[in-house]
Amino acid sequence: MKLMFATSFLYCCLGATTTAFQACSVGTSFKRVSSLYVAQEMDLEAQAEAAFEKEQQQQLQQQQQQRGNNGTPGLRKEAPAHTKPKSFATKCASLYRPKTDGAAERGLAPPVYFGSTYLLDDAAHGARLHEKREAPYTDEDGFVYSRWGSPTNEAAALQIAALEGVDEPNEKGQIGRCLLFNSGMSAITSALQAVLRAGDHVVAPYTVYGGTYEFLTEFADHWGIEVTFVDGAGPDGPENYKRAFQKNTKVVYAETPANPTMRLTDLEGVARVVDEFYGTADDQPGTSPHDRTRPYVMVDGTFATPYHQRVLDIPGIDVSIHSATKYLGGHSDIIAGSVTSRSEPFLHGCSKVQKIITVPLNPMDSFLLARGLKTLDVRMQRHGENAIKVARMLDEHPMVAQTFYPGLDSHPDRSMADGIFRSGRDSDDDDEYPQTYGGMISFITIGEGDEALRRARNVCERLRVINLAVSLGGVESLCEHPASMTHTMISREQRLAGGLHDGLIRVSVGLEKAQDLVDDLKNALDLCDDDGCDI
Repeated sequence: MKLMFATSFLYCCLGATTTAFQACSVGTSFKRVSSLYVAQEMDLEAQAEAAFEKEQQQQLQQQQQQRGNNGTPGLRKEAPAHTKPKSFATKCASLYRPKTDGAAERGLAPPVYFGSTYLLDDAAHGARLHEKREAPYTDEDGFVYSRWGSPTNEAAALQIAALEGVDEPNEKGQIGRCLLFNSGMSAITSALQAVLRAGDHVVAPYTVYGGTYEFLTEFADHWGIEVTFVDGAGPDGPENYKRAFQKNTKVVYAETPANPTMRLTDLEGVARVVDEFYGTADDQPGTSPHDRTRPYVMVDGTFATPYHQRVLDIPGIDVSIHSATKYLGGHSDIIAGSVTSRSEPFLHGCSKVQKIITVPLNPMDSFLLARGLKTLDVRMQRHGENAIKVARMLDEHPMVAQTFYPGLDSHPDRSMADGIFRSGRDSDDDDEYPQTYGGMISFITIGEGDEALRRARNVCERLRVINLAVSLGGVESLCEHPASMTHTMISREQRLAGGLHDGLIRVSVGLEKAQDLVDDLKNALDLCDDDGCDI
């Protein structure tokens, strides 16, 4: 546009100067006309440039005035502030944003920031970022390097912290934070490495996830960390923990509901006996996670999720851990883990481990996790509604010796279940949601030893709706046989001591039609012997 404007004037100028060339002699007259021509050309180009810039400014001002900001022309209108969600269901459906600026904040889905590094204002800005004490979230200085965190990762972490109930201050004024890792095992091992060192002691339950057991016995033990396993389930669990306490105990670890027996742990009781033995903790920001004498009480609540169990609401519970691969993600398409706490020294230590040894969840999986969290509330309700129907059929089938589901009267910890499974309710008098007990079921086929192993394998391999696969918590139903699959690294003696029978089968009940799942399991059980026994 500028070029056309200047060229038009150039043609006019050439026409105007023709007479001058004809009237003047070659020499000084030509020089005078040439100088006049050049001056006119430069002046016209400057006028064209000024006219173009003025037009652009006018268009920009018109756009800004159309947007407005509370009636003030020339300023962009800010996005309206939403009320901070209080209820669990609304927290699931809400959008959580990191501390970023610009138009990206207006999207109803969190943007995916794939960048590995971030632009700095100046050298001093870079120095400030590198001098900061490691922590889960960024501050007004922003991000520096994606191994230390990224906007998409932080957005998903903020939402999990809200679902865990730590986005509001407790009675001590502490607000919690969440760290996201690239797997559940990465989350578990990072939490343990944040506080343990040679000479320390851990108390953990027999019925702990196989990967956790492997880490404690094959890594922590070799690093000079002593481990004691106890029966932590049921009403006697807290006292069993207490009998294992030592002066050098630094971690009291629980997994509830337990994988795969579905046994429950009295977390209030565990926290109470820890306080009785060691006293309460008084974590001071800026201190080392190794400084305090009271052990950190850590809970893997993957099976329950915050929909049922918000463990950090219990005084004396320090750390909540989830394999976000499972229910939090909910679609069997990511590998992720979360660690949440209100303890600043612990969060610093865990952030340090994440920065140096493990790694934050990548941006794409962080986006998928945040998307999965939006439907956690409704998915968990459907999982529970389906599971109780499947569990009741299993409890009555003659080829099933025992069924473990907290909603059944036959479950050994049934008396504890209603107090643990909150079913998305925000208070005790909230009757909007039906009582459910999660989507995980375990059952034992009849028989002992090799006979039980054979029957359990046959059941798993004859299923045609439910999928034979490890993992859990997705929209599709899955089953697995721990004795021949996920817990093969545990000795049979240790496995039986933790309640993992040879014929135990674990089922992750999905969102299919409940009757389809009932019929599929019943058919497989009816044909569980080699000769296809007809019950």
